[in-house]
Amino acid sequence: MSEKKISSSLDSKGGESADFRRTQWSLVRRAAGPGSPESRAALETLCRAYWFPIYAFVRRQGHAPADAQDLTQEFFARLLASHSLARADPRLGKFRTFLIGALKHYLADAQRKANAWKRGGGMEIISFHQAQAEERYQLEPADHHTPDKLFDRRWTIVLLEAAANRLHEEFRAAGKERQFEVLKPFLSSEGGETAYARAGAKLNHSPKTIAVAVHRIRRRFRQLVRSAIAETVSTPEELEDEYRSLFT
Repeated sequence: MSEKKISSSLDSKGGESADFRRTQWSLVRRAAGPGSPESRAALETLCRAYWFPIYAFVRRQGHAPADAQDLTQEFFARLLASHSLARADPRLGKFRTFLIGALKHYLADAQRKANAWKRGGGMEIISFHQAQAEERYQLEPADHHTPDKLFDRRWTIVLLEAAANRLHEEFRAAGKERQFEVLKPFLSSEGGETAYARAGAKLNHSPKTIAVAVHRIRRRFRQLVRSAIAETVSTPEELEDEYRSLFT
């Protein structure tokens, strides 16, 4: 296996400015469209990506697991039924801000009018097993931050997971899944000579070659994180602010 092969999956996929113009709020715009198959698919993609921050926020408000699951489903169902996303204006800020505001409004309304919105509406927007959702919630470390701060933290985790999954897909599509598994730990820690030597032994490469590969996979990961952020902000300035705050 040559050094060229180990690095071929890590080359830049295009300029960041072009990537931003292509992706900013794109998913939200599609989801906000009229009831077409494309808009429904976009909304389902948003729901799958962000259901856990929503579920965890609802649980943090004191709702039991079963109620939190129902409320999460209802929240996304209402977004679909009321076309609320059409009112999401990228000029007013980040999609994350819009979503948490919409959730707070929904929870307050649900508490005031418990019977005004039928539980579930006969529609399952997202597919998740209640036990699995609660197991994930219980695995989270104890934290005394406000629900809003914790929502931001979980949102960050979702973005990082999405970027890592996209990176994994790139390696898999290139037939380099083994490389990804060996290099994956370096996404969160750049490592050093000892770690490079261990990784090199697994891939039959020198530590120097691994160091170059680590630099490239980390660079590509940062690009994919920025791309994920760009889908939910409206300006390059907001992208930079969100990127900085994400790692604070």
